[in-house]
This record gives sequence, structure tokens and C-alpha cells, in this order.
Amino acid sequence: MKKIFCIWLILFTAVVVNAQQNLTDVNTIIKQTCAEAKKENKKAFIIFHASWCIWCHKLDSSINDLSCKKYFDNNYVIAHITAFEVNEKAELNTPGAEQFLAMHHAKDQGIPVWYIFDADGNLLADSQLRTNGAGHNAEGINVGCPSNGTEINYFISVLEKTSSISTKEKDAIQKRFEKNAIEHQ
Repeated sequence: MKKIFCIWLILFTAVVVNAQQNLTDVNTIIKQTCAEAKKENKKAFIIFHASWCIWCHKLDSSINDLSCKKYFDNNYVIAHITAFEVNEKAELNTPGAEQFLAMHHAKDQGIPVWYIFDADGNLLADSQLRTNGAGHNAEGINVGCPSNGTEINYFISVLEKTSSISTKEKDAIQKRFEKNAIEHQ
């Protein structure tokens, strides 16, 4: 009887903890990621994604590719926020994700969408390519997972503004992200 009770208690605790993690909202995730970035002297790189999103998987694969993974690991704490899941997976959506995207002119731009924050939680850059001089409050075109020259150049310019990046690292990132266009054909 004690065994059954212990097993039931462990399962119940696991369900409650999992439910609490799913209830963590966007702002909490961003704050936690920025706090971790501060401890590690890095920036926070927040990616909005969904399980069904091919380009989201390509972005993760590119960032984690051996050719450029070390650069991202050395400069960013990366966190994922789930948005736009549907049907039985809708419960995986991070509370506040769609509202956050709407506030930042990105709700109807497709995913992935990414944001880079400094360790104090200040927004430094995002995945929206805007006309020169337009700030974060203006709507742009989401580059999501960069795959063409313009998108990749924008992505690299953001990385230059938010980290130290060598010419060798830029070249590696450019080559890796160019593969996304080839893989998509």
C-alpha cells in the first residue's frame, strides 16, 4: 500500500510541476533568461516557435550546428517560447505569447520570431527587418530563420550589435544559414 501511495504521490507531483511550468508566462521566461544571461555575462536570445513550424526547426538546427554552436553558446542564453500551437497541443502555448507578439508588431508575421535582450531586460534587437531609422515600435518584415542574402546580412548585423563576433564566425554563420534556402528547395 505504501508503494502505491508513493508512486501516486510522485506521479501527482510530476503532473503539478509540469502544469506549473506550462503556466510560466512570457514575461517570467524573459526575466529568468535575462537573469541567467546576467550571471553568465551574455545576452538573452528569445525564440518564439511551435512544434509544427519547419522554419523554427531550421533556426534551431542552424544555431546548434557545430559550425556556429560555440559562438551562440558563448554569447547568448537561448530560451524558447511556444506560440500558435493548435488542437491537442494548444495547452503547450506559453501564456501571453500571442499578446507579446502583437505588442511587438509580430503576431501576423509568422514564426519563428526572435528577440535579443541585454542582461537587464532591455530589448536590443528583433527579427524584424525595418527601413533605416525605424525603431522597434515600427512594423518590419520578419526574417525568422534567415535564408537569403538580405535576411542573413540583417541577422549578422544584429549579432554584430549584440555580441563580439569574428570574421571567421560571421562566415560560418553565413554559410550555415545559406544551407536553409538550399534545404527548402
